[in-house]
Amino acid sequence: MNKSCLPLTRIHALALAAVLLIALNSVWLNAFSALDNRLSDFFVRQAALKLSPDPDIVIVDIDEASLVAMQDTAGSWPWPRAVHAELLQGIARQQPRAIVFDILFSEPDRYRPESDRFFNEVLHDLHNVYFPMVQLEGNQAVGISLSEIARVIDLPHNTNADPNARAILLPPQAIATESWRVGLVNFTEDADGIARRYELRRDVSGWQLESLPARVMRDLGYPIPSQSDLDLHWRGDSRAFRHISYSELYADQSRRKPQRDAHELTGKIVIIGATATGLHDIRATPLSSQYPGTMILATAMDNLKNQRYLRAAPAYFAPLAAVLLIVMQLPLFVRRRIDVFRIGGALLLLSLALLAAQYFAMTRLYSVALLTPLLFGWGFYFAAALSEYLREKKSREQTVRIFNRFLDPRVVSSLVAQGETPQSLSGQARDITVLFSDIRGFTTLSEKRSPEEIVSLLNRYFSLQVEIIFRHGGTLDKFIGDAIMAFWGAPQDDPQHAEHAVEAALEMEQALLRFKDELGEEGKDFDVGIGIHTGKAVVGFIGSDARMDYTAIGDTVNLSSRIEGLTKGVARILVSGDTASHCQNAFDFKPTGSYKVKGRLQEVELFTPIHT
Repeated sequence: MNKSCLPLTRIHALALAAVLLIALNSVWLNAFSALDNRLSDFFVRQAALKLSPDPDIVIVDIDEASLVAMQDTAGSWPWPRAVHAELLQGIARQQPRAIVFDILFSEPDRYRPESDRFFNEVLHDLHNVYFPMVQLEGNQAVGISLSEIARVIDLPHNTNADPNARAILLPPQAIATESWRVGLVNFTEDADGIARRYELRRDVSGWQLESLPARVMRDLGYPIPSQSDLDLHWRGDSRAFRHISYSELYADQSRRKPQRDAHELTGKIVIIGATATGLHDIRATPLSSQYPGTMILATAMDNLKNQRYLRAAPAYFAPLAAVLLIVMQLPLFVRRRIDVFRIGGALLLLSLALLAAQYFAMTRLYSVALLTPLLFGWGFYFAAALSEYLREKKSREQTVRIFNRFLDPRVVSSLVAQGETPQSLSGQARDITVLFSDIRGFTTLSEKRSPEEIVSLLNRYFSLQVEIIFRHGGTLDKFIGDAIMAFWGAPQDDPQHAEHAVEAALEMEQALLRFKDELGEEGKDFDVGIGIHTGKAVVGFIGSDARMDYTAIGDTVNLSSRIEGLTKGVARILVSGDTASHCQNAFDFKPTGSYKVKGRLQEVELFTPIHT
């Protein structure tokens, strides 16, 4: 298996898991819908403050002041319907386009029937007054026959509508049926208790129960969207639409000389409803936790009149965005030297750009939920970053273990900090200086000691020499029996590799002399030969999958080995002319002559360095 493929496989496995989780979340879990809604609500509030409501929609408001002011005239709530009739007469004289009551008249007034009669008499001659109707929860089969009610009200239905269908409806039974221009005012909250949408119609066995806003706007000639509900595009604050206090308008109409503009409601859509908190027509919306239901009704009418409601992006948009986010990160994570913080910074900028795009889309009437894709994108980022960190940690630990076998620990730390790996250090052509050191007289010494003593002695000697090699920045290549091979100039660049190799050789000679003194009489025949040559070689990790060693190969290595073989009877340390010239007068060299070397046509001139 190609080890370089492993990180790619791991990252793609994480991406695949993330994509599957996205699909699962889209069709079932919907785990982050609450967070998506909260972010969307925040954007809605910001956008709403910059939008003005339709000036042709006016609310005649039963507010707290009206409840107090009308106490002497109409008593406590609910007021006699004659009061509404008197107000209705005054409004109708101004010829508004529509008058919409957001008050339920579900039961006749048994104590004031004359009041109801007067209300109906006023309504008889008006054909642009609309009333709310409510569908109650429960077993709909025990409700009103829809085919029967369709004879009274305009009830759209399909050709295959069930003639026996029923629904539990609460129509305005205090109103004569000939004045029933009605629509549902059921306003369903989302799972988190926030009301964001307005139902346009409910399909009950093929019968279309229209909402009150849809019914009014259809009659006024505005197109009604085909979808079942309207994703409201809110505007302003809780007092955004123009409000006229019910009591003020009622009082002005009672004056001999009214003080208000006699045409202030001409051509308007007038909604008569309550914002007084004591009447409990309050809902939680993106704009406020206590938003008047009448304002919601006005918002729905505004949206339909101006065709300015939110259109949801296709259902596949958010999952697709999440997948694209993840795929866009893949090339970043499979780089050999990953900069997690730079990737995180780029992802942060991308996240901010997408959130800005979501807000911009909302201002262009598109509802887009991008927080979920972003959360999945960030989840993938952290998972992949953690995976890469663990992989990198394991790789670094493995690299340290390998490098510690042939490099000084300080050099190892430097290489690992630079991000070097066995792969990155393989197959390089470098100018290096190679040193071979072989023990002389070892056979005589081994005949006088036990195997255990010989091994202990060699280990102690090699430890001394390797310490010197490391101290001078050398790389331990290998032990060949009782010989040592080392080189300078790789894996770290070292412009003075020849000089450092010679310095190490001279110190190795001094360490040898001290070691001989420790051996006493038995060490008189113990000696070494050191050969050094400078030139080009190929360095890198060579071996099998089971075992790899960092080594140098080439003619430079062969020549340094043969120079070491020429030291016997000449000098402990011999260096080639190439090594001596690279030392740039750092040492004095004594010529020892030219020698015929196997594999070379010309003789090789050798030198021995002199201690200063």
